[in-house]
Amino acid sequence: MSETTPRVEQRPAPEGARLRLLGQWTAAQFAQPGLLKSLRNSLAGASAQQAWDLTHAEQLDHVGAQLLWDCWGRQWPRQLDALPAQRAVLERVSRFTVAPRAHRKAGWMDAYLALGEAVLRAGDHMRSFVALAGQLALNLLRLARAPHEGPWRDFSGHVYRIGAAALPITALVGFLIGVVLAYLTSQQLRQFGADAYIVNILGIALIRELGPMLAAILIAGRSGSSITAQIGVMRVNDELDAMSVMGISHSFRLVMPRAMALALSMPLISVWTTLCALAGGMLAADVSLGITPRFFITALPDAVSLSTLILASSKSVVFGVLIALVGCHYGLRVKPNTQSLGEGTTASVVAAITVVILVDALFAILFKDVGL
Repeated sequence: MSETTPRVEQRPAPEGARLRLLGQWTAAQFAQPGLLKSLRNSLAGASAQQAWDLTHAEQLDHVGAQLLWDCWGRQWPRQLDALPAQRAVLERVSRFTVAPRAHRKAGWMDAYLALGEAVLRAGDHMRSFVALAGQLALNLLRLARAPHEGPWRDFSGHVYRIGAAALPITALVGFLIGVVLAYLTSQQLRQFGADAYIVNILGIALIRELGPMLAAILIAGRSGSSITAQIGVMRVNDELDAMSVMGISHSFRLVMPRAMALALSMPLISVWTTLCALAGGMLAADVSLGITPRFFITALPDAVSLSTLILASSKSVVFGVLIALVGCHYGLRVKPNTQSLGEGTTASVVAAITVVILVDALFAILFKDVGL
């Protein structure tokens, strides 16, 4: 230990023990590894009720004074010997030190206020979403009256990015889901000798439910986040404000092309995903149960009615419009900073997937007798 190392020495005195400071009580010395912790341990039993002698300390800056002030319980000791410069530093520290705020235990009122804040926030989101959906309907009427004014180039570009670019990933996931579902189903059907019913199970499950919902969830994670990020970046770069200054409607040029593109692409992606899933299920059924692809293709039309196909396609259109509206809603609410952009994109994906699952459950309840 060098002479400049800050330390505390206890010396006996006629009026009681006296604590004497030695070394340099500065920030440069406290930077030494482990020194600050050892000093706090040595000062743990000290208090302002003891006598303190600071005159032997070589240096005392505001960091050292703050350490002593906290050790004294933020009050002056009963006996203090200090040089004028040291006392001036301690007085500045005592004047500007802010008392710590007492942690108040959360009560029922805090929970009530938090619930009210959450309800108001949800109501604000719902109001903005309904307004966006209503504006989309008005824009579609405007487009029907003047088709030549429509943003068709943006529409075609979104159809390609949302639809064609998503075919590989949806095909892979759909194929694997079909294989897994067929393999697990075959294990149960083999026990009852009902191997042929795997066509009915896969047909209804994949065409009616899993195909459209799986495609919608993939598109919500892939394209829904992309929509939010694109519009959010426009907010960060002040492009949305520039559009407003030029009199360009955000809903007509940004929301409507994306909603139309998703409404057109989602049924096609749903059919593509369902076909790939059926191909995977057909392959697994052939391997595990010996059901040939010819029998599978022949029996499939008898298992799935036309009304089931119409229901699945209609459901996909609704999914597409909702995903686009959710993505645009969160994109338009992004604030001009990168943190809000990331939070908005995450919230958009979660909300879009949640909405898809809720609407799918609603379709299953309302149309439970269709095609069955």
